[in-house]
Amino acid sequence: MKPLLFKIAKTNEEAVRILQEDYPYFYDKLHYHVETQFMVIVEGEGTYFIGDAIGNFKAGDVFMLGPNLPHFFRSAQPYYDAQSTLHSRNISVLFALESMGERMLGLSEFHSVKELLERSKRGLKLEGDIRRKMFSAAHKMAKKEGLERIIHLFKYLHKLSTSDELTPLSHINFEPEPLPADTKKINRVIHFIMENFSRDIAVSDAANVANLSINAFCRYFKTHTRKTFSQFLNEIRIGQACKLLIAGGLSVKEVAFQSGYVNISYFNRQFKQITGLTPSQYAKAHRSR
Repeated sequence: MKPLLFKIAKTNEEAVRILQEDYPYFYDKLHYHVETQFMVIVEGEGTYFIGDAIGNFKAGDVFMLGPNLPHFFRSAQPYYDAQSTLHSRNISVLFALESMGERMLGLSEFHSVKELLERSKRGLKLEGDIRRKMFSAAHKMAKKEGLERIIHLFKYLHKLSTSDELTPLSHINFEPEPLPADTKKINRVIHFIMENFSRDIAVSDAANVANLSINAFCRYFKTHTRKTFSQFLNEIRIGQACKLLIAGGLSVKEVAFQSGYVNISYFNRQFKQITGLTPSQYAKAHRSR
């Protein structure tokens, strides 16, 4: 099972590279790179795909993405409208401690940090107090240079390594092998799904986008996403339903229709299977927060 090799972020001569991006929407192509990355969402919202995990993100969220972990962050549909004045802003902190020397990571003082880096291969979402601290730290690191930036990074890696507010996302670690020729094809399929999940689409439609037979497409899609087409589509749709339920103002039936479901019973089953709650329970839980 091989995920794809996509664009690799290069750190050039910097041990810690900071990218501050401000665009109409986030970079939405499935990719991975050898560096570990902190993805700090400053402004914007949408859907993330990290490893084999799908979920929603919003401003203030912070993710730690280990090396070689396939991922993308796709902005919500209004951000793609031609007349939109919305912004998607993030700070990315990219680093590869391994390049600083395996002997250093082998020291007892770095044991907890080394364990943290191993855990990050599944993708971690920061919660609570540690999320707020890392959100602030990313802004501070962006103003630092050279050794000061490295010292700041180590300080927060230590804090993270002792925190219990890190939620693992992907169910498995990824060890990708390069398949660069497939980059455009898989991203065409994902773009098609993200653009059309609210209407009735079938696996044959996605197979046509990839120019593959249905059987070949099913194998291809599972190989590169670790999910069947049906699983991927349902998780995208339920993610949209979650956002609509949190926003309020719509009945469960209206939420189901706007998320791509015409069968309410099937929607309810899928929602509970993915979230562990019924749509009504989910909405009530978020209102109580």
